[in-house]
Amino acid sequence: MQNILVTGGAGFIGSNFISYYLSKYNSIQIINLDSLTYAGSLENCVDFKNNSRYKFIEGDIRDKDLLFKIFAEYNICGVFHFAAESHVDNSISNPSIFIETNVIGTFNVLNAAFNSWMAGPNTINDHHLKSRFHHISTDEVYGSLGDKGLFTEKTPYAPNSPYSASKASSDMIVRSYVETYGMNCTISNCSNNYGPSQHLEKLIPTVINSALKGKDIPIYGDGLNVRDWLYVEDHCKAIDLVFSSGIKGETYNIGGKNEKTNLSIVEDICNILDKRIPSNAPHNQLIKFVKDRPGHDKRYAIDATKIEQSLGWVADNNFKKGIRKTVDWYIKKLK
Repeated sequence: MQNILVTGGAGFIGSNFISYYLSKYNSIQIINLDSLTYAGSLENCVDFKNNSRYKFIEGDIRDKDLLFKIFAEYNICGVFHFAAESHVDNSISNPSIFIETNVIGTFNVLNAAFNSWMAGPNTINDHHLKSRFHHISTDEVYGSLGDKGLFTEKTPYAPNSPYSASKASSDMIVRSYVETYGMNCTISNCSNNYGPSQHLEKLIPTVINSALKGKDIPIYGDGLNVRDWLYVEDHCKAIDLVFSSGIKGETYNIGGKNEKTNLSIVEDICNILDKRIPSNAPHNQLIKFVKDRPGHDKRYAIDATKIEQSLGWVADNNFKKGIRKTVDWYIKKLK
Protein backbone atom coordinates (compact mmCIF):
# COMPACT_ATOMS: atom_id res chain seq x y z
CA MET A 1 0.00 0.00 0.00
CA GLN A 2 1.44 3.35 -1.04
CA ASN A 3 0.76 6.41 1.10
CA ILE A 4 -0.10 9.57 -0.84
CA LEU A 5 -0.31 13.01 0.76
CA VAL A 6 -2.98 15.36 -0.53
CA THR A 7 -2.77 18.89 0.84
CA GLY A 8 -5.98 20.90 0.82
CA GLY A 9 -8.09 17.82 0.27
CA ALA A 10 -11.15 19.27 2.00
CA GLY A 11 -11.35 22.05 -0.57
CA PHE A 12 -13.20 22.09 -3.87
CA ILE A 13 -10.73 20.55 -6.29
CA GLY A 14 -8.86 18.52 -3.67
CA SER A 15 -11.97 16.72 -2.40
CA ASN A 16 -13.13 15.95 -5.93
CA PHE A 17 -9.67 14.59 -6.67
CA ILE A 18 -9.58 12.33 -3.59
CA SER A 19 -12.97 10.88 -4.50
CA TYR A 20 -11.76 10.21 -8.05
CA TYR A 21 -8.38 8.79 -7.00
CA LEU A 22 -9.70 6.44 -4.31
CA SER A 23 -12.24 5.07 -6.78
CA LYS A 24 -9.65 4.46 -9.48
CA TYR A 25 -6.79 2.98 -7.44
CA ASN A 26 -7.03 0.16 -4.88
CA SER A 27 -3.39 0.07 -3.82
CA ILE A 28 -3.05 3.56 -2.35
CA GLN A 29 -3.91 5.19 0.94
CA ILE A 30 -4.58 8.93 0.97
CA ILE A 31 -3.54 11.17 3.83
CA ASN A 32 -5.56 14.38 3.56
CA LEU A 33 -3.94 17.36 5.28
CA ASP A 34 -6.21 20.39 5.51
CA SER A 35 -6.39 23.32 7.92
CA LEU A 36 -10.17 23.65 7.39
CA THR A 37 -10.21 27.36 6.68
CA TYR A 38 -13.50 28.83 5.48
CA ALA A 39 -12.84 27.37 1.99
CA GLY A 40 -12.39 23.79 3.20
CA SER A 41 -15.08 21.65 4.73
CA LEU A 42 -15.37 18.06 5.90
CA GLU A 43 -18.77 18.07 4.22
CA ASN A 44 -16.85 17.81 0.96
CA CYS A 45 -15.31 14.54 2.22
CA VAL A 46 -18.49 12.77 3.31
CA ASP A 47 -18.52 10.34 0.38
CA PHE A 48 -15.15 8.84 1.28
CA LYS A 49 -14.62 9.66 4.97
CA ASN A 50 -15.26 6.03 6.00
CA ASN A 51 -13.01 4.54 3.33
CA SER A 52 -10.39 2.35 5.02
CA ARG A 53 -7.73 3.80 2.70
CA TYR A 54 -8.38 7.38 3.73
CA LYS A 55 -7.13 9.37 6.70
CA PHE A 56 -7.79 13.01 7.54
CA ILE A 57 -5.34 15.18 9.48
CA GLU A 58 -6.31 18.69 10.46
CA GLY A 59 -3.21 20.82 10.09
CA ASP A 60 -1.56 23.72 8.32
CA ILE A 61 1.13 23.55 5.64
CA ARG A 62 2.78 26.46 7.42
CA ASP A 63 3.55 24.00 10.26
CA LYS A 64 6.82 22.49 9.06
CA ASP A 65 7.21 20.25 12.14
CA LEU A 66 3.85 18.63 11.42
CA LEU A 67 4.83 18.05 7.80
CA PHE A 68 8.09 16.34 8.77
CA LYS A 69 6.14 14.17 11.22
CA ILE A 70 3.61 13.13 8.56
CA PHE A 71 6.31 12.18 6.05
CA ALA A 72 8.15 10.14 8.67
CA GLU A 73 5.12 8.41 10.17
CA TYR A 74 3.41 7.48 6.90
CA ASN A 75 6.43 7.11 4.62
CA ILE A 76 4.74 9.36 2.05
CA CYS A 77 5.71 8.41 -1.50
CA GLY A 78 3.69 10.93 -3.49
CA VAL A 79 2.27 14.41 -3.01
CA PHE A 80 -0.60 16.24 -4.66
CA HIS A 81 -0.26 19.81 -3.48
CA PHE A 82 -3.63 21.58 -3.75
CA ALA A 83 -3.55 23.63 -0.54
CA ALA A 84 -3.66 27.35 -1.31
CA GLU A 85 -5.46 30.56 -0.63
CA SER A 86 -7.23 31.19 -3.94
CA HIS A 87 -9.77 34.02 -3.87
CA VAL A 88 -8.43 37.08 -5.72
CA ASP A 89 -10.65 39.53 -3.82
CA ASN A 90 -9.27 38.25 -0.51
CA SER A 91 -5.72 38.58 -1.79
CA ILE A 92 -6.35 42.25 -2.51
CA SER A 93 -7.68 42.97 0.98
CA ASN A 94 -5.30 40.64 2.88
CA PRO A 95 -2.25 39.69 0.78
CA SER A 96 -0.09 38.50 3.67
CA ILE A 97 -1.95 35.23 4.20
CA PHE A 98 -1.44 34.42 0.52
CA ILE A 99 2.31 34.82 0.84
CA GLU A 100 2.40 32.79 4.06
CA THR A 101 0.32 29.91 2.72
CA ASN A 102 1.03 29.80 -1.01
CA VAL A 103 4.73 30.65 -0.88
CA ILE A 104 6.06 29.62 2.54
CA GLY A 105 3.57 26.75 2.81
CA THR A 106 4.58 25.33 -0.56
CA PHE A 107 8.25 25.56 0.43
CA ASN A 108 7.50 23.69 3.66
CA VAL A 109 5.79 20.79 1.85
CA LEU A 110 8.55 20.63 -0.75
CA ASN A 111 11.27 20.71 1.87
CA ALA A 112 9.62 17.95 3.91
CA ALA A 113 9.39 15.78 0.79
CA PHE A 114 13.01 16.51 -0.14
CA ASN A 115 14.30 15.57 3.31
CA SER A 116 12.26 12.37 3.27
CA TRP A 117 13.02 11.26 -0.27
CA MET A 118 16.58 12.45 -0.90
CA ALA A 119 19.93 12.20 0.85
CA GLY A 120 21.14 15.35 -0.90
CA PRO A 121 21.18 17.05 -4.31
CA ASN A 122 20.57 14.47 -7.07
CA THR A 123 20.80 11.62 -4.54
CA ILE A 124 17.48 9.81 -4.19
CA ASN A 125 16.91 7.32 -1.39
CA ASP A 126 16.46 3.81 -2.79
CA HIS A 127 12.86 3.38 -1.59
CA HIS A 128 11.80 6.72 -3.09
CA LEU A 129 13.10 6.37 -6.63
CA LYS A 130 9.57 6.78 -8.02
CA SER A 131 8.22 9.26 -5.45
CA ARG A 132 6.82 12.40 -7.07
CA PHE A 133 5.62 15.84 -5.98
CA HIS A 134 2.86 17.34 -8.12
CA HIS A 135 2.05 21.02 -7.71
CA ILE A 136 -1.38 22.30 -8.80
CA SER A 137 -1.28 25.90 -10.01
CA THR A 138 -3.32 28.35 -12.08
CA ASP A 139 -3.34 30.06 -15.47
CA GLU A 140 -3.50 33.40 -13.64
CA VAL A 141 0.29 33.32 -13.27
CA TYR A 142 0.50 34.26 -16.95
CA GLY A 143 -1.36 37.55 -16.50
CA SER A 144 -3.97 38.76 -18.97
CA LEU A 145 -4.46 38.01 -22.67
CA GLY A 146 -5.70 40.32 -25.39
CA ASP A 147 -8.57 39.39 -27.68
CA LYS A 148 -6.48 36.70 -29.36
CA GLY A 149 -3.91 34.12 -28.36
CA LEU A 150 -3.64 31.35 -25.76
CA PHE A 151 -1.47 30.64 -22.75
CA THR A 152 1.12 27.95 -23.46
CA GLU A 153 3.69 26.41 -21.15
CA LYS A 154 6.23 28.87 -22.59
CA THR A 155 4.18 32.01 -21.94
CA PRO A 156 6.19 34.36 -19.66
CA TYR A 157 4.81 34.81 -16.17
CA ALA A 158 3.15 38.19 -15.56
CA PRO A 159 0.90 37.88 -12.47
CA ASN A 160 -1.35 40.86 -11.76
CA SER A 161 -2.80 40.17 -8.29
CA PRO A 162 -1.30 39.17 -4.95
CA TYR A 163 -2.98 35.78 -5.42
CA SER A 164 -1.47 35.09 -8.85
CA ALA A 165 1.89 36.49 -7.74
CA SER A 166 1.94 34.08 -4.79
CA LYS A 167 1.10 31.15 -7.08
CA ALA A 168 3.77 32.20 -9.57
CA SER A 169 6.24 32.30 -6.70
CA SER A 170 5.25 28.81 -5.57
CA ASP A 171 5.68 27.50 -9.13
CA MET A 172 9.21 28.91 -9.20
CA ILE A 173 10.07 27.29 -5.88
CA VAL A 174 8.95 23.90 -7.21
CA ARG A 175 10.99 24.45 -10.36
CA SER A 176 14.05 25.31 -8.28
CA TYR A 177 13.85 22.00 -6.42
CA VAL A 178 13.93 20.18 -9.75
CA GLU A 179 16.83 22.17 -11.17
CA THR A 180 18.94 22.46 -7.99
CA TYR A 181 18.25 19.18 -6.23
CA GLY A 182 17.03 16.90 -9.01
CA MET A 183 13.76 16.32 -7.19
CA ASN A 184 10.97 14.56 -9.06
CA CYS A 185 8.35 17.29 -9.43
CA THR A 186 5.72 18.25 -11.99
CA ILE A 187 3.49 21.33 -12.26
CA SER A 188 0.09 21.89 -13.84
CA ASN A 189 -1.53 25.26 -14.54
CA CYS A 190 -5.27 25.04 -14.99
CA SER A 191 -8.04 27.32 -16.20
CA ASN A 192 -11.10 28.21 -14.10
CA ASN A 193 -12.63 25.12 -12.51
CA TYR A 194 -16.32 24.60 -11.80
CA GLY A 195 -18.45 21.74 -10.54
CA PRO A 196 -19.77 20.18 -7.30
CA SER A 197 -18.54 21.42 -3.90
CA GLN A 198 -17.08 24.74 -5.04
CA HIS A 199 -17.21 27.45 -2.37
CA LEU A 200 -20.07 29.93 -2.68
CA GLU A 201 -17.62 32.84 -3.00
CA LYS A 202 -16.75 31.79 -6.57
CA LEU A 203 -18.63 33.08 -9.62
CA ILE A 204 -20.76 30.11 -10.63
CA PRO A 205 -21.90 29.09 -7.12
CA THR A 206 -22.53 32.77 -6.30
CA VAL A 207 -24.79 33.13 -9.33
CA ILE A 208 -26.73 29.95 -8.57
CA ASN A 209 -27.10 30.75 -4.87
CA SER A 210 -28.20 34.34 -5.48
CA ALA A 211 -30.70 33.31 -8.14
CA LEU A 212 -32.21 30.58 -5.98
CA LYS A 213 -32.68 33.10 -3.15
CA GLY A 214 -34.07 35.78 -5.42
CA LYS A 215 -31.18 38.12 -4.59
CA ASP A 216 -29.17 40.39 -6.88
CA ILE A 217 -26.66 38.52 -9.05
CA PRO A 218 -23.47 40.64 -8.94
CA ILE A 219 -21.29 40.97 -12.05
CA TYR A 220 -18.04 42.90 -12.01
CA GLY A 221 -17.72 45.82 -14.45
CA ASP A 222 -19.32 45.16 -17.83
CA GLY A 223 -19.27 41.38 -17.42
CA LEU A 224 -17.16 40.90 -20.54
CA ASN A 225 -14.08 39.42 -18.83
CA VAL A 226 -13.35 36.09 -20.50
CA ARG A 227 -12.35 32.84 -18.79
CA ASP A 228 -11.70 29.30 -20.04
CA TRP A 229 -13.84 26.92 -17.99
CA LEU A 230 -12.79 23.41 -16.95
CA TYR A 231 -15.11 20.87 -15.31
CA VAL A 232 -13.47 19.68 -12.09
CA GLU A 233 -13.65 15.95 -12.88
CA ASP A 234 -11.81 16.54 -16.16
CA HIS A 235 -9.15 18.42 -14.19
CA CYS A 236 -8.80 15.49 -11.78
CA LYS A 237 -8.20 13.08 -14.66
CA ALA A 238 -5.55 15.39 -16.09
CA ILE A 239 -3.75 15.66 -12.74
CA ASP A 240 -3.72 11.88 -12.46
CA LEU A 241 -2.15 11.60 -15.93
CA VAL A 242 0.55 14.18 -15.20
CA PHE A 243 1.45 12.49 -11.91
CA SER A 244 1.62 9.00 -13.40
CA SER A 245 3.01 9.72 -16.88
CA GLY A 246 4.28 13.29 -17.03
CA ILE A 247 7.97 14.07 -17.46
CA LYS A 248 9.96 15.18 -14.42
CA GLY A 249 10.34 18.94 -14.28
CA GLU A 250 7.71 19.61 -16.93
CA THR A 251 4.72 21.94 -16.72
CA TYR A 252 1.38 21.00 -18.27
CA ASN A 253 -1.41 23.48 -19.01
CA ILE A 254 -4.93 22.11 -18.50
CA GLY A 255 -7.85 23.94 -20.11
CA GLY A 256 -11.40 23.15 -21.06
CA LYS A 257 -11.59 24.97 -24.41
CA ASN A 258 -14.70 26.68 -23.10
CA GLU A 259 -14.11 30.42 -23.36
CA LYS A 260 -17.00 32.38 -21.88
CA THR A 261 -17.61 35.93 -20.75
CA ASN A 262 -18.80 36.28 -17.18
CA LEU A 263 -22.05 37.73 -18.48
CA SER A 264 -22.69 34.76 -20.78
CA ILE A 265 -22.02 32.39 -17.85
CA VAL A 266 -24.67 34.16 -15.81
CA GLU A 267 -27.13 34.11 -18.71
CA ASP A 268 -26.57 30.38 -19.22
CA ILE A 269 -27.21 29.64 -15.56
CA CYS A 270 -30.32 31.83 -15.49
CA ASN A 271 -31.70 30.04 -18.56
CA ILE A 272 -31.18 26.65 -16.92
CA LEU A 273 -32.84 27.83 -13.70
CA ASP A 274 -35.78 29.27 -15.67
CA LYS A 275 -36.46 25.72 -16.88
CA ARG A 276 -35.58 23.86 -13.66
CA ILE A 277 -37.23 26.26 -11.20
CA PRO A 278 -39.59 28.66 -12.99
CA SER A 279 -40.34 31.93 -11.21
CA ASN A 280 -42.60 34.91 -11.85
CA ALA A 281 -39.85 36.65 -13.82
CA PRO A 282 -36.76 35.43 -15.69
CA HIS A 283 -33.80 34.96 -13.37
CA ASN A 284 -31.63 37.26 -15.49
CA GLN A 285 -33.63 40.22 -14.19
CA LEU A 286 -31.65 39.76 -10.96
CA ILE A 287 -28.38 40.68 -12.70
CA LYS A 288 -26.69 43.73 -11.18
CA PHE A 289 -23.44 45.21 -12.46
CA VAL A 290 -21.11 46.25 -9.66
CA LYS A 291 -17.82 48.15 -9.43
CA ASP A 292 -15.03 46.23 -11.11
CA ARG A 293 -12.28 44.48 -9.17
CA PRO A 294 -8.92 46.32 -9.08
CA GLY A 295 -6.49 44.85 -11.60
CA HIS A 296 -9.17 42.59 -13.07
CA ASP A 297 -7.55 40.53 -15.85
CA LYS A 298 -9.52 40.77 -19.08
CA ARG A 299 -9.05 37.32 -20.59
CA TYR A 300 -7.53 33.93 -19.80
CA ALA A 301 -7.41 31.03 -22.24
CA ILE A 302 -5.34 27.84 -22.14
CA ASP A 303 -3.67 25.95 -24.97
CA ALA A 304 -3.86 22.33 -23.77
CA THR A 305 -2.11 20.87 -26.82
CA LYS A 306 0.86 19.56 -24.82
CA ILE A 307 -1.12 17.42 -22.36
CA GLU A 308 -3.48 16.28 -25.10
CA GLN A 309 -0.73 15.15 -27.47
CA SER A 310 1.88 13.88 -24.99
CA LEU A 311 -0.40 12.26 -22.40
CA GLY A 312 -3.60 11.64 -24.37
CA TRP A 313 -5.82 13.75 -22.12
CA VAL A 314 -9.22 14.84 -23.44
CA ALA A 315 -11.89 16.75 -21.52
CA ASP A 316 -15.09 14.70 -21.33
CA ASN A 317 -17.37 17.62 -20.52
CA ASN A 318 -18.09 20.61 -22.70
CA PHE A 319 -19.51 23.63 -20.89
CA LYS A 320 -23.13 22.89 -21.81
CA LYS A 321 -22.91 19.44 -20.23
CA GLY A 322 -20.83 20.47 -17.24
CA ILE A 323 -22.86 23.51 -16.25
CA ARG A 324 -26.11 21.55 -16.28
CA LYS A 325 -24.63 18.95 -13.92
CA THR A 326 -23.26 21.73 -11.72
CA VAL A 327 -26.54 23.65 -11.50
CA ASP A 328 -28.44 20.46 -10.68
CA TRP A 329 -25.96 19.64 -7.89
CA TYR A 330 -26.36 23.06 -6.30
CA ILE A 331 -30.15 22.97 -6.59
CA LYS A 332 -30.15 19.76 -4.52
CA LYS A 333 -27.71 21.22 -2.02
CA LEU A 334 -29.23 24.69 -1.59
CA LYS A 335 -32.97 24.23 -2.00
